[in-house]
Amino acid sequence: MNEEMKIFFDEILQLLEEKRFTRLRELLAEAKPVDIAEAIEEMEEEEPQNTILLFRLLPKDLAADVFSHLSVSDQKNIVNVLHEHQLKQIVEELNFDDKIDFLEEMPANVVKRILLNVTEEERKLINQFLNYPEDSAGSLMTIEYIDLKKEMTVAEALQYIKNTGVDKETIYTSYVLNETRKLEGIVSLRKLVLAEPEMTVGSIMDEDLLYTTTLDDQEEVADLFKKYDLMTIPVVDQESRLVGIITIDDIVDVIEQENTEDFEKMAALLPGEEEYLDAGIFNMAKKRLPWLLILMISATFTGSIISRFEDVLQAVVVLAAAIPMLMDTAGNAGNQSSTLVIRGIALGEIEMGDYLTVLWKEFRISIVVGVMLAVVNLARMLIMVKTSWLIAITVSFTLAITVVLAKIFGGLMPIIAKKLKVDPAIMAGPLITTIVDAMALIVYFRIATLILGIH
Repeated sequence: MNEEMKIFFDEILQLLEEKRFTRLRELLAEAKPVDIAEAIEEMEEEEPQNTILLFRLLPKDLAADVFSHLSVSDQKNIVNVLHEHQLKQIVEELNFDDKIDFLEEMPANVVKRILLNVTEEERKLINQFLNYPEDSAGSLMTIEYIDLKKEMTVAEALQYIKNTGVDKETIYTSYVLNETRKLEGIVSLRKLVLAEPEMTVGSIMDEDLLYTTTLDDQEEVADLFKKYDLMTIPVVDQESRLVGIITIDDIVDVIEQENTEDFEKMAALLPGEEEYLDAGIFNMAKKRLPWLLILMISATFTGSIISRFEDVLQAVVVLAAAIPMLMDTAGNAGNQSSTLVIRGIALGEIEMGDYLTVLWKEFRISIVVGVMLAVVNLARMLIMVKTSWLIAITVSFTLAITVVLAKIFGGLMPIIAKKLKVDPAIMAGPLITTIVDAMALIVYFRIATLILGIH
């Protein structure tokens, strides 16, 4: 919490303590919804008994905006104590897409309470949206958009926007539909304002359409927003009829969600949607345990490799001291390559056909890095460890080879994962480290056997 937010929160607490509710209501009316939501979440931790009181002091329209910014757990707490008419008021004021997001997270009994308080038409729409796949464009879209006819004049279109725009998600882009609701074009508010009043919408609309369909994956939609710098995108069904739009605020949430999911996979965690402080210890343990078990069992391969070459270690004990350094360096080198390639794939900079380019680039980088590390290690072992030239060369040559292999392997594995339709983020962090460690040991002992002549 920054200093400004702390002052705001302390003032709320003081007004609550002094029971100056009129002044508190005025203070809240002047604040931004997202700041009030942050204050409520902070109060849930420090003064939970005042959370509901603070929320009930909010004006009806402001309460809905604040509610949409709250975490799922805080939304559940508030819903559980609200009367039916209060719950109905909040739900009515929510934007349609926020309403769907809210219902998707609520238990069945809460959803049932809400559906009892909406019109038959809206109930059908809500049920339709709730049936879209969770990560699809259909689950993200809103039906609150401006639709125009191409026969309208600019003056008629502007008046229509003025009459109906107050309840819409955005008025900056309008969508031109024919009599069967098929999308024919789009027109920006800028074009409408600058055009002559007697011109028709059809004469100024943009027919070069960029759209998505209801079943497209949300990550693909996010890529469109990033590539074309969009603020909104229309969503059509299989017959090209407009059924909704997706706005940039929803896509920002998707990007954050996808990035979080990738970070969790790269850290060998099963993805989850609960916030860290809200998640139970058993749920978090359940997310962490599967990959830890897999990695622990796979690490037994490195143990078996060491056991197999036990005679080499017994003959030259100093070789054992270099094992942690070799394994750590190889793992780090592989992680560097895999992280950059995974990021490139996520941003659309690296395609499936670029594997040879990636291979060649990582090979050249690894030669430079491997040689530099080997030279430094050679000097270190001769000066600091005071070992023989033969052993120093063995370890340093192994270091160079393992860095080359680790970087090539780390660069190609995410592309292979993508080809196999597996999330490339899996090929990072602990998994790459485990595989590269085994590879480094095999190379190390083979080279030691050849150079030192130990069998």
